[in-house]
Amino acid sequence: MVRTEKELRSVISELVKEFYEVKFSNQHFIPGTTPVRYAGRIFDEKELQSLVDSSLDFWLTSGRYTEEFESDFADLFDLEYAFLTNSGSSANLLAFSALTSPMLGRKKLKKGDEVISVAAGFPTTVNPIIQHGMVPVFVDVDLGTYNINPEELKKAISPNTKAIFLAHTLGNPYNLNVVQELVDKHDLWFIEDCCDALGSTFNDKMLGTFGHIATCSFYPAHHITMGEGGAVLTDDDTLARAIRSIRDWGRDCYCAGGENNTCGKRFSGQYGTLPKGYDHKYVYSHIGYNLKVTDMQAAIGVEQLKKLDHFIKRRKENFCFWTEGFRKWEDKFILPYGIEGSDPAWFAYPVTVKEDAGFIRTELTDYLAQNRVETRNIFGGNLLRQPAYQNIERRVVGDLPVTDQIMKQSFFLGTYPGLTKEKINYCLYVINNFVESKR
Repeated sequence: MVRTEKELRSVISELVKEFYEVKFSNQHFIPGTTPVRYAGRIFDEKELQSLVDSSLDFWLTSGRYTEEFESDFADLFDLEYAFLTNSGSSANLLAFSALTSPMLGRKKLKKGDEVISVAAGFPTTVNPIIQHGMVPVFVDVDLGTYNINPEELKKAISPNTKAIFLAHTLGNPYNLNVVQELVDKHDLWFIEDCCDALGSTFNDKMLGTFGHIATCSFYPAHHITMGEGGAVLTDDDTLARAIRSIRDWGRDCYCAGGENNTCGKRFSGQYGTLPKGYDHKYVYSHIGYNLKVTDMQAAIGVEQLKKLDHFIKRRKENFCFWTEGFRKWEDKFILPYGIEGSDPAWFAYPVTVKEDAGFIRTELTDYLAQNRVETRNIFGGNLLRQPAYQNIERRVVGDLPVTDQIMKQSFFLGTYPGLTKEKINYCLYVINNFVESKR
């Protein structure tokens, strides 16, 4: 008897579930032997089943799962558009590139314009500014929040300032009241980098809904994962058209993959100095890229998104566990906090070793590594001290003393859902042994 496609998919799905149980379940933690990761992918058989199901279609490029994820993700933010792309870094590139679109007329960004950001962050928030020939303006941050200092931000505005492009550091919302006030007052573009901040809120409103454009990342360390992947969000029709075009080779056509003549004018339009009726599928209105995802990545994301509420809850709980543990060492460490009105879905637990702690960061992080506990520095520290940024055109507001302090004295531990209280207690035990050895 020949089985149908539907029957075979069902059999395969059950086998995938069985495989998951054999391969990935029943992993036990052995203190001092099992590594305590700062982040990691959390999944069950559903992600594997969805991934395999998408592979059986052998569509490979963006398809039905991509459409489902984009629709569900936009709904999560109550926004009109969500565009999947191959990474959070590509999402930042697409978001910024869209602001240079000729479709924006006199409002488009151009070479020489200034864009406010911070040096205490991840490179790919800043890189698109440089890559488009604009001038990043670097502003200092606050200890404890690790976000832009609002008073220094106000000082940074100049007649050449055209945009603000900031990440919510480690999922912690910056002062959006101040940012929005400046955006409105000076008629600036505003991009929210939410790559570490999926699910965080400010004044009970989702991060990613304040800016003209927002970006997210689905790298394994982030709140949900596709392995690689990212998204760009907007409510603006013109920006959405530019984002889609730049992501999809720069083409003017907006037909979905496998579709033709959605606009009804495929062979009748006039574009540039091309012959009238030139095939719209090969008309290019932007200098673009191919930054789409595969449908297999999106299939994983569809299942991950269903778990987001649980992931957010666990991150918040783990942040509280860390804070309870670190309270007794407040004479040694500056602990993290969120500003009034914020409710962070913390990406990590950042701490700064105080000047008079009796030890330096590297001593502690080396000791943690020896005891199988992972840590990370806060990204690039001060990007202006990194080799790639030595000679870029930039403007710096002040001397960035806090940024330098973070570079030398700060690090973070994980909050991801795979961290159990048992693992955190083990880490605190290791830290306690280190601190006691320095007394």
